[in-house]
Amino acid sequence: MDHWREQQRRHAEKHGIFLIAEDFVPGVGACPVGWAFAHDETAELFVIEAERHHGTLAELYVVPSARGKGLGRALIEGCEAWARGRGHKLLTVGVLAKNPSAIRAYEGAGYAPYWVTLRRYL
Repeated sequence: MDHWREQQRRHAEKHGIFLIAEDFVPGVGACPVGWAFAHDETAELFVIEAERHHGTLAELYVVPSARGKGLGRALIEGCEAWARGRGHKLLTVGVLAKNPSAIRAYEGAGYAPYWVTLRRYL
């Protein structure tokens, strides 16, 4: 529950959006099976000044049983529409390096690497 409250707070502060994906379950009806959060972001890392203020897709998840039905792609497209509506020319997303299925999903939607963050535990 704390995670959801934190997401709501952060996205309200950053003019964000929260989307829910639903899937039809026979005998039950529409059930939530995924979500996406996106919000405004400012990052000095971007070389092009006009891209420094952009949208970021902060979180995307689809339950395993609902994957492969296009729901993740629909959530991504919803976040892209939100970003265009905010006047953004760029939408970024961070993906864990050891999550190849997520990387493939984003690359399949047209996303490409821009920066790489390396880490070393001390």
